[in-house]
Amino acid sequence: MDKKNRKKLWVMNSIFALICGGILVFLLSAPEETTSALPKDEDHIKFQTKQGKKEAEKYCGECHDDGKDVPLPDGHPPKYRCLFCHKRN
Repeated sequence: MDKKNRKKLWVMNSIFALICGGILVFLLSAPEETTSALPKDEDHIKFQTKQGKKEAEKYCGECHDDGKDVPLPDGHPPKYRCLFCHKRN
């Protein structure tokens, strides 16, 4: 390999290493997860089963719609995608 190709290879490897390092720094500086998991209680047991997320989310409104036992707080994201953020245990 001649000197010109060796230098080009070194530059390309250096750029690749810098990009990888930048991605690593970005991922390591990500904020902590703040969304709570689904509670492990009798009310939420039907969401812990192996049914699909969209199928399970049909039941969220039974307790979390306006005027129900535990309505969602103001500013909460759309309630039809509960298991997009809240993880099953």
